[in-house]
Amino acid sequence: MSLEPVLVVGASRGIGAELVRRYLADGHHVHATVRDVSSSGELATVDGDLVLHQLDVRDSARAAELAAELSGAGLALVIHNAGINRGYSAAELMKVNAAAPIRLVELLLDAGAVRPGGVVAIMTSQLGARRGGTKGLGDYGESKAALNDHFRQRADDWGRAGVIAVVVHPGWVRTDMGGDSAPLSVEESVTGMHHLFAGLTAADHGRFWTWDGREHPW
Repeated sequence: MSLEPVLVVGASRGIGAELVRRYLADGHHVHATVRDVSSSGELATVDGDLVLHQLDVRDSARAAELAAELSGAGLALVIHNAGINRGYSAAELMKVNAAAPIRLVELLLDAGAVRPGGVVAIMTSQLGARRGGTKGLGDYGESKAALNDHFRQRADDWGRAGVIAVVVHPGWVRTDMGGDSAPLSVEESVTGMHHLFAGLTAADHGRFWTWDGREHPW
């Protein structure tokens, strides 16, 4: 019998794909989103209790459809991993990194897709920590700072909806986005986050965490 279901948004490669593999190995029923189900990247060779869903997070209509499909799914964990960095305009970065995660989480909560006490984890970045600074963060950093701002504005409401919601910095990881010189492997980052998510309680709700379980300043 599968353990409680998990949803990984943005799962075709890198951190997202490794999260899928980790939760499948644990015995969970895993839902995973990819932009193209017919070309699912690293998940094409993954075995286990896995259901793939097509989603481009910029597509608000499809996001609403997905939430409806998962209505009543009783998700124990939602990880919003989808994001972009280089080669995109500032407007596109805001759309994907800041607006889309908030919209999808609210759609899932409204649909009753997440069980009471379930965990919602949104990937952010330490580059989006304002910490009272006045210098520009760059387009990517600004998009993650906006995500953090939107999250904090909604955290109380999400807590009242019965979930434990956090934003998480996965570390600087050797992926297509992080580059070859990054100090962390995908496996190290995911191992840390796997441990973090398993230990979250209501007291941790609404906070900014790092992959290795440290609280990060905003």
